[in-house]
Amino acid sequence: MGGILSSRQPLSALQQYVIVTANYWAFTLTDGALRMLVVFHFHALGYSTLEIAFLFLFYEFFGIITNLYGGWLGARFGLRLTLWSGTLLQIGALLMLIPIADSWPKWWSVAYVMVAQAISGIAKDLNKMSAKSAIKTVVKDAPEDQGRGQQQLFRWVAILTGSKNALKGVGFFLGGLLLTTVGFNRSVAAMAAGLFAAFLCTLVLPREMGRMKQKPGFTALFSKSRGINVLSLARFFLFGARDVWFVVALPVFLQAALGWRFWEVGGFMGLWVIAYGIVQASAPSLRRCWGQTQPPGASAVAFWSAVLTAIPALIALALWRQVGHPGIAVVLGLAAFGVVFAMNSSIHSYMVLAYTDAESVSLNVGFYYMANAAGRLIGTLLSGALFLWGGMQACLWMSCLMVALAFVTSTRLPAVKSVA
Repeated sequence: MGGILSSRQPLSALQQYVIVTANYWAFTLTDGALRMLVVFHFHALGYSTLEIAFLFLFYEFFGIITNLYGGWLGARFGLRLTLWSGTLLQIGALLMLIPIADSWPKWWSVAYVMVAQAISGIAKDLNKMSAKSAIKTVVKDAPEDQGRGQQQLFRWVAILTGSKNALKGVGFFLGGLLLTTVGFNRSVAAMAAGLFAAFLCTLVLPREMGRMKQKPGFTALFSKSRGINVLSLARFFLFGARDVWFVVALPVFLQAALGWRFWEVGGFMGLWVIAYGIVQASAPSLRRCWGQTQPPGASAVAFWSAVLTAIPALIALALWRQVGHPGIAVVLGLAAFGVVFAMNSSIHSYMVLAYTDAESVSLNVGFYYMANAAGRLIGTLLSGALFLWGGMQACLWMSCLMVALAFVTSTRLPAVKSVA
């Protein structure tokens, strides 16, 4: 196999981008479907929503560690290896879930699934870090001038990030469909087979992709760039602000307070993620429609954070003052939150690559997404705790506070400099 691959013509930047994106799409479908499979399957067994949320804590926790060390591994051994590792680990996590049976004791099922979710969390962040870092390594070779190269980088990042989130929403529907038609065990087996086929397509990627010429030491794990450090802190608050009401509080509120059926909750959240991904992918086009012809900078991050701050506060006020039906306030508020959050997230994803050079991209991207995973973990824990203490309003006010902190942090971002 090695001799055959080495005899091929070198892949172009576009070919590498297409292969990496296709693998990321396949992975994302299984990731979204697996989440819904676990939620629906264990809900049918009588688990509470908070018990189900507990199953995903390891998924988020191990993302923090994986992003930190995964970036170092990518810089030292190449992004092809980390991409392969993430894909194969996800296949292993899916295979682990095949033997799960309804007759298993609850404590054993929870422990077993938490381990499988930990492996899936490691796989997801290895795959995401590799895919997003790879864009920087292929765009740097594109034959455009610096300005057009930055525009291309913004477009490719937006397409990858937006399509990933849209497909994750499709994965939510896929999980429900598979569970209904073939059952839990056959579903995870089918997804493992499909993802293995996607893995085979990545065997042609170049070994040196993303690998630093000088092997980085462990001290390189932490970014020394002010732009990356400030952006990472803003990312921590931004994603904590989303998950503090979206992960646990929202589905529980829709089900318990509004009386929605479980499939309606899953379907609504799936549609929201799809729409969110479409807005992310469309961010460059939307900016052009608004007369913004240059790639976004630090001021764009601060602007969208400032706009986002008001939305959870307005939803909380509508619930407190009982303005109209609470379901309308939450659904419309979530739609507005999704549009503004998607623009903010898309610009964030571009900025982290704009602040780094191609040589050390995986280190900086890994550090950045470590902060992202930490924000999601804190948001998930606060979502459950605050909802028990003060209901949906408490979660929304905390979301408002965390977005405000993201805005204040983003005002300290330096200007983007041209990097190779």
